Amino acid sequence: MALKLYNTRTRTVEAFAPLREGEVRIYVCGLTPSAQAHLGHARSFLFFDVLRRYLAHRGYRVTHVQNVTDIDDRSIKAGIETGRDYHAIVEHFYAEFKESMRKLGILEYDFEPYATKYIDEIQQMIRELVENGHAYVTRDGVYYRVSTFQRYGRLANRNVADLEAGARVEVDENKEDPLDFALWKFAKPGEPRWPFEPYGDGRPGWHIECSAMARALLDPPGVGFDIHGGGADLIFPHHENEIAQSEPLMAQPPMANFWVHGGLLLFDNRKMAKSLGNFEPLIDLLQRHDPQAIRWLFLQTGYRKVMNFTEGSITAAALGLSRIKAAYRSLCRPERSGQSRRSVVEGRSIDEKLEAALDDDMNTAAALAVLFEFVADLPDPDADPTRAAAALDALDYWLPILGIEPNASWLAEPAAELPADFTQRLQSALSMNLDGMMPPEAVERVVALRAQARLEKNWGESDRLRDALARCGVELKDGKEGTTWRVASS
Repeated sequence: MALKLYNTRTRTVEAFAPLREGEVRIYVCGLTPSAQAHLGHARSFLFFDVLRRYLAHRGYRVTHVQNVTDIDDRSIKAGIETGRDYHAIVEHFYAEFKESMRKLGILEYDFEPYATKYIDEIQQMIRELVENGHAYVTRDGVYYRVSTFQRYGRLANRNVADLEAGARVEVDENKEDPLDFALWKFAKPGEPRWPFEPYGDGRPGWHIECSAMARALLDPPGVGFDIHGGGADLIFPHHENEIAQSEPLMAQPPMANFWVHGGLLLFDNRKMAKSLGNFEPLIDLLQRHDPQAIRWLFLQTGYRKVMNFTEGSITAAALGLSRIKAAYRSLCRPERSGQSRRSVVEGRSIDEKLEAALDDDMNTAAALAVLFEFVADLPDPDADPTRAAAALDALDYWLPILGIEPNASWLAEPAAELPADFTQRLQSALSMNLDGMMPPEAVERVVALRAQARLEKNWGESDRLRDALARCGVELKDGKEGTTWRVASS
């Protein structure tokens, strides 16, 4: 069975085939680090990380490009307001973002182009568009002439008349048409600028940056690349505009064969916003929750669906992952079989089932169901060491494809069980309502509350929660990757 993906360009699920045999080229729109990253950013990047890993499993040589928009209106505004250089602001927030990606297990990208490092390529593309009649110069900058591109609106499945009637467009009295968008913005006093003859000093518009960097890194012959990705919020206008300014200069359109978009993320059924009081920087969230549990949570929902993040959902995801960890511990022995996973017949059924799930438009939720089914019926390592070794090798192979890397903490946690009355005892110790929670879920809930207290520097509350767990027989250990817990020895 071949991998099938939903293609926004055709609005159908299609069998994936690379444009070049054995090679897949992916461009993902990356972060604009003018402020702190949030979990919505992470969801998109986590999915493309899993897609990349699975394509490699399928035997493809994958080139993954994810850009950095290091010049934009917001970073310039922040620089002016704070008196700092815009570049320092970008570097600060991007370094924080990269640390978050490391914690989440995101693989390093093959290319990580900064827009300001590709000014020459951006300007060359603009020159070609002007020469071909697709762009024109105003007193404010160089603009793309949308009327020259007949396929405009097809990616978003919207016609030009509807877009002109009320879509979010750039407003400028000097433009020929409301839909026209900036390729180059002439510099205003105090703004960063680059010389651009014969037009004038300024800086690139947002959309042209991605087109130029994708062309430079993935599409030198002008025949397109395999997958262009990003969040669904980028379909219009960003990706629509990328297509409009790229394809007129190509020998063989489309710009990308597959356009793949991830769904939006809600927080407690609302869009995340500082004004709503539900914005939490990604770096802070990763202090409160196990990064692997966050990844597991995202895997539970199809990548194209709108997903709702709640404290309860992350607790449930952590509990689900703990089942996999417990199964993994049960299989581990100092002596390993030394056999190749592929040479053991018992290990093949999980390969087929997981491939069937992921081939179905990267159905990671179905893949997790396969894993749960697999670990529910594991062999006893003492009674059948050969099958147990095959099962362990299968987990060692497939979990990293999902970006879940078994580590030392998985083995350090003892397999001891919490007593049946644990939730009631903890509830009494804390005077807190934990009704209906299984013992591990109750522990995870209190650990999450303690992490929040530590984040707020409420050390008294943090100590109270830790001590209550200790009295009920649970020990905590704080580390760089978060807090782990274990059942104390009797």
